[in-house]
Formats: sequence, C-alpha cells, structure tokens
Amino acid sequence: MSRYIGSVCKQCRTEREKLFLKGDRCSTNCTLERKRGKNAPGQHGAKKSKISEYGKHLREKQKARRVFGLTEQQFKRYFAVADKLPGMTGDNLLKLLELRLDNVVFKMGLAHSRKMARQMVMHGNVTVNGKKVDVPRYQVAIGEVISVREKYKSNSNLKKLMESAVSVPSWLSFSKDTVSGTIVSEPLREEFSHPINGQLIVELYSK
Repeated sequence: MSRYIGSVCKQCRTEREKLFLKGDRCSTNCTLERKRGKNAPGQHGAKKSKISEYGKHLREKQKARRVFGLTEQQFKRYFAVADKLPGMTGDNLLKLLELRLDNVVFKMGLAHSRKMARQMVMHGNVTVNGKKVDVPRYQVAIGEVISVREKYKSNSNLKKLMESAVSVPSWLSFSKDTVSGTIVSEPLREEFSHPINGQLIVELYSK
C-alpha cells in the first residue's frame, strides 16, 4: 500500500493551514510560522493566484485525506460507503473517518499523532473488547472498549503521554488507570478532528 513519505510540513504549506500531522510538535515548532512557510512548496509556491471553485472543492478533499493519512483509493471507498448511509453524505464521511481505530487511539491520547497511532495498531499493541486488532481502518462502534496490551503499558512514550493531561472528546470516555477508553456516542459535527467542509467534498465527487 502506498504511503506519503515526504515532509509532512509541505502538506500543511500546500493547504496553508496547520493539519497537526506531527501532533503537539505542530503547536511549538511549525513551519507555517516561519518566513519560508508563508509560501506553498515548490518553485512557484510564492505566486499568488485566485483559486477556482473546483480548486476550493479539491483542496477540501485533499485536506481531509491528509489529516487522516489516506490514499485516494481509500478515501473514495469511504465516500462510497458514506453515500449509501442515511443522512448527509458529508457528515457520514467524516464520522466514518473519526471512528477509524487509529484515529480513536490518537484521540484517546495514546499516541502523539495519527501516524504513531497507526503504527501502534499495526504492531498489534491495541485491543478492542479484549481482542487484538491490527487493522487501522477497523470501524469502532458505540460500546466497544479500546485499550493497549499489557506488554505495551510499560512503553516509555506511552508513560510520558499518560503523565501529561489527556483531553478527549465527549464521544469518548477514557481512564488513565486502565489505559482504556469506550465509545459512548457518535461524534457530532462540531467535534470532528479538523474543520473540514464535508459538503464541498460531496460536490466535488458529484461533478
């Protein structure tokens, strides 16, 4: 499976906003706050041109892809599933992305970034209802309990994270004592990880 292996800071510079792809490090040492980061990457990044309507739709889709670390094919599959669900397709799409196991692990504060959370899952360090799940795209459901395996609780990175303040969204409950959390409800629009306009993505794929 293909993965972007370049500088993630370039992705933020392309979107002209912080995507927090490095987690907390983006708050303290961000390229966008330096002179170089004011321009988009590439030879012609300094040129400013009026963005078209199609460009606005495309940028919103690319932003969503980059925030959750998905390939184009993966994103299209999520959109196809969201389009078949009742309700607003844009909201359905973002809910599906929020309820990916790797994103839930990140939102619980068990990893610095979604990339780190994805590695944790793929290495078999995460359990759902007591059973090991090593598929980052696994869709968690209301009532399911997400935890880390006992052998991973001694991990130095995890210990540092647990020593810091953990702020989880209202659709999650989390216990530092057991290093586990539960999905208590579906995420609401105002609780999505990043301000993404799902309607623009729907309009892009509807053309």
